[in-house]
Amino acid sequence: MIIDLKDITTVERQNYLQHAIAPRPICFASTIGADGQVNLSPFSFFNLFSSNPPVVIFSPARRVRDNTTKHTLQNVLEVPEVVINIVDYAMVQQTSLASCEFPREVNEFGPSGFTAEPATLVKPPMVKESKVKMECRVLEVKPLGTEGGAGNLVICEVLRMHIDDSILNEKKFIDQRKLQHVARLGGDWYCKVDETNLFQVEKPNVKLGIGVDVLPAHIRSSNILSGNNLGQLGNVHEMPVIDPSFHDDTLKNIFQYYSVNPEEMEKELHTYAKQLLDQGKVQEAWQILLAIN
Repeated sequence: MIIDLKDITTVERQNYLQHAIAPRPICFASTIGADGQVNLSPFSFFNLFSSNPPVVIFSPARRVRDNTTKHTLQNVLEVPEVVINIVDYAMVQQTSLASCEFPREVNEFGPSGFTAEPATLVKPPMVKESKVKMECRVLEVKPLGTEGGAGNLVICEVLRMHIDDSILNEKKFIDQRKLQHVARLGGDWYCKVDETNLFQVEKPNVKLGIGVDVLPAHIRSSNILSGNNLGQLGNVHEMPVIDPSFHDDTLKNIFQYYSVNPEEMEKELHTYAKQLLDQGKVQEAWQILLAIN
């Protein structure tokens, strides 16, 4: 299916985009107006864009239904400060409740059941239950349009972070396994980050990976190794060579049982290499694949 976005309605456009561009982190923004009225509202059009200076951006879009603007947007235009509270699984239902379109005079801390605590540098309060709070100065509000669905980029400089000790590791950094982030998908769908769905990908960093395009032909054209597997093999910094000291009982058995059938042997070696790669054992997998003449 091919869709030209100019040919569909704003509601349809929003549906396709929000389902496709996901998961999205959630900015739970607490703001305050010139009259002192506090607002608390979640936004999933949000991310980190710079660490020096530390800048995050979220976007309270104009309502598609009637082209009105959010109280959050009105507040940051009046008082250019915001506390961005990070949402984890323990608070997702209350956060969703805060997204209801309460009248401006309603402080969402009440209906949502969250606890307001004073910030230290900015006027809006923090959400006590959030494990990571960021006090921010609003640098700029950039409108992206005037019609319903148009975003308004709230560009914020993070001044101070408050991090719950319970999610820190021994080096005093955030342990990704201890903070069960919640991310927004399309419609009513969300996802939770925890140890059952976490995985690590080794970054090339300073050294260059050799690349998939230089892998031996039998590896590149494999019907068994996946694109992810090829990426792992191409992420080594130099082409591996056979290690005479390498010993593997499974490799020995494959040679013993399939030596008379080279085609089946290659299939078995690729299958075993894939198992090793899926376990993160890249060097071992290379030794298995190098055994193919």
